[in-house]
Amino acid sequence: MGEWTLFSPGDHAPNDGTYIETGVNSYHMGVNNPKKVELKRGQRFPDTSNHERKWKRMAH
Repeated sequence: MGEWTLFSPGDHAPNDGTYIETGVNSYHMGVNNPKKVELKRGQRFPDTSNHERKWKRMAH
């Protein structure tokens, strides 16, 4: 079973890492001034800047 790639506020982080906001409908355009958070496995994702954003793990 594969790992999810997009996470909603309140979801639990599957792994330690840095996560960044991304636009659900704007992969090609990106997001201006996205929030970044450092989470440990099991911690909950905080709220995003707006309801159309999700969290995505940053590449190493």
